[in-house]
Amino acid sequence: MADLSKLSIAPLHHDLLSPQAGNNRTKTQDITSEFIIAASALNTGQLVKDGYFTLFEAVGALEIMDPKMDSGFLTPGDSIEHDYDVLRELMPEEVIGIMDQMLCFEMTWHMGHPLSQSLFTSAYIDRLLWPDPKTLEQARFERDKTPASGNKLLHLVLRAYCLGLVKTCDFVRRRIMSERYYEEEDFVVSLYHRKLLDDFEMADIFTKIEDAMAYVGQEADSMDRPFKDALLYRLELRKMLLSAAQLDGFLDHQRAKLWEGCLELLPMLSQTNKLGVQLEDSFSIKVQRKLASSVPPRPIIKISFDEALEGLSGICQNGRDVYRILDSRAGTRIMTFVLTYQSRKPQPSVYIRCLLQSLVFSEMRVLGTISLKQLLFDDLEELVLPADVLVDPANGDIEAPQDPRFQISKKMDAFVTKAADAEGIDTELRRYTKEESIRDSSTSNEEIWSFPLSSWAYYYKLRQMEWIVQMGFELDIYQVDELAGMYLQHLASTRLQHIERIRTFSTHRLKRIAKPTLKQKTSFRRSFSFLDFAALEASATQSFAEGLSCLFSFLAHLGVVPTPYHPLPYSTPALRYSLRVRPFLSFCPPEVPSYPEFATRVSLHTLGKDAGDSSHQIAWTKIETKDEASSILDFADQALKAARKDWEAISKAKAETAGYVGCEDWWRTSVKNVVRACITANIMIAKLKKAMSNAASKDTQDIIKVEVVKSDELYHAWWVVPRVSAK
Repeated sequence: MADLSKLSIAPLHHDLLSPQAGNNRTKTQDITSEFIIAASALNTGQLVKDGYFTLFEAVGALEIMDPKMDSGFLTPGDSIEHDYDVLRELMPEEVIGIMDQMLCFEMTWHMGHPLSQSLFTSAYIDRLLWPDPKTLEQARFERDKTPASGNKLLHLVLRAYCLGLVKTCDFVRRRIMSERYYEEEDFVVSLYHRKLLDDFEMADIFTKIEDAMAYVGQEADSMDRPFKDALLYRLELRKMLLSAAQLDGFLDHQRAKLWEGCLELLPMLSQTNKLGVQLEDSFSIKVQRKLASSVPPRPIIKISFDEALEGLSGICQNGRDVYRILDSRAGTRIMTFVLTYQSRKPQPSVYIRCLLQSLVFSEMRVLGTISLKQLLFDDLEELVLPADVLVDPANGDIEAPQDPRFQISKKMDAFVTKAADAEGIDTELRRYTKEESIRDSSTSNEEIWSFPLSSWAYYYKLRQMEWIVQMGFELDIYQVDELAGMYLQHLASTRLQHIERIRTFSTHRLKRIAKPTLKQKTSFRRSFSFLDFAALEASATQSFAEGLSCLFSFLAHLGVVPTPYHPLPYSTPALRYSLRVRPFLSFCPPEVPSYPEFATRVSLHTLGKDAGDSSHQIAWTKIETKDEASSILDFADQALKAARKDWEAISKAKAETAGYVGCEDWWRTSVKNVVRACITANIMIAKLKKAMSNAASKDTQDIIKVEVVKSDELYHAWWVVPRVSAK
């Protein structure tokens, strides 16, 4: 800090700086030039601070007379009020233009911008909503005047459109606020002391829109046909959007048809947009001065009409497709639908994502019909307890007396809230289910129990760990030099072993049933089908991950892996590994490999057997010769070919078997992209082998170029395949 008294412009007496040392008359003096000269004497980083000039005064000084901070600042000749006349006579082309502009601002709101920078800048919207109307008839443009009998395009057509628009926004906002979302990041819900007609019934507004459509339909003589059709298209779209977004009855399959109808109207809007004349004066930043906001004025966010239609088209398509989830009833299918739907590119809007949440968990019932308990039971039956008494619905509705024979349903309810104690619950349930252990002669011949609840929880724990790792690739979190360290193959291998363990106990239980009923046979058949598909998927994931891991390890050994795009002076591989696995440290089991174990696996190595799974080779021993290095490429090539074979088999599976009912087309597209990624990885290895064979004594860095692109440029965001080319 520099002392103000040492500068040449400092006053001789410190009292002159005190605001308490007042004079009857305020004298001002321009000290700009003196200030610049004095400030030049300061070194970089030095500040001048006066004891009487606090942070409050500093911030206030920045705001005053700064148009970016001072909402009351007026340029010469400007007025504080928006002087646009909302009661002016409107022509049909002007009404069309205003409607299209409002649609653009509605879409900017859906994109995450606040209403203060979009719809609330409209003079027409402002006049409807302020002062707050107590009845629907008060929500009109001539608030302080007698309702006009003429100018029907304004007072009937445009007003009805605005009412429908505002009520649609009310439904959208209430839907989003009822679910989980990231405020300010995904969506801004602030209304700035305004209301979105939330006190009025949709049916009344619906009637206003129909009255407006009837008026336009009767004006065939006084209005050119193109303008008449353009207005009818926009009113019809607004009516259908209002119906599709309403909160009541949203679990009805018919909502999908409403979104489809909106989608069919969009080409008509695009074709007739050229008929409209935009009235830029009807939207103004001055309206922000009336809003109760704690932020400075912000510029209006504008998008083109084509961008608005593209955004609305995405909302309508996703709104239509989200209702496919009503065709999914089993727990696994619901989960796979949500995962597949949410991973679509581009991602559905925050409103559609919240609508999906409402469909899945509406009033604590899945899809409006399935209890959470039944959803859990269905998933347990499919994975670990086919045709078991523990998941028999008959045991869930009886009164549970103190007799231990009737405590099974109570124990199942306890599992919901005590998943961490699943192993203890399994042990206690064993007394009631009369389970028989099996002995594994290949180990110590000790008794082995199924632990069905623990197995179910462990399976989904592994799945979530895999998704977390794969999400890191999709979000480009990992550095390029970290890609060899895919933790995924270890997780997939562990999951594959766990599936085989579950299958062993299910097979043993089936053999114990002397004469299984048709219901029992169906339950076991469904469970084995799920386990077969899950094992195939785990094997495909493990092979693909192992192949890419070896490929990146080999490229790192050659020194051709691109370095991180910025220096990492405070980072070490061990610290970064610790950061990557931190989310998993509390998940044990499975045990997280230590960094030395991890580093050994991902360094250039020869082939050995996986201690946990003898059917899969892994790269293990440090290599020393060129032949050993080539063997790594051969292993990677074999692993990727095996992965391709498995993923092609997955792509041919029936949607019923895979559990992707309702989202089959999206899922098959995703799997086909994984197959393309496998093929690309094999091609890259072939290019690498060819380049190395032609290298002779040359340095590989001089003949091989490796490029790693971002996830959005890959065939599949979860599988990073390097691009290898010859220089």
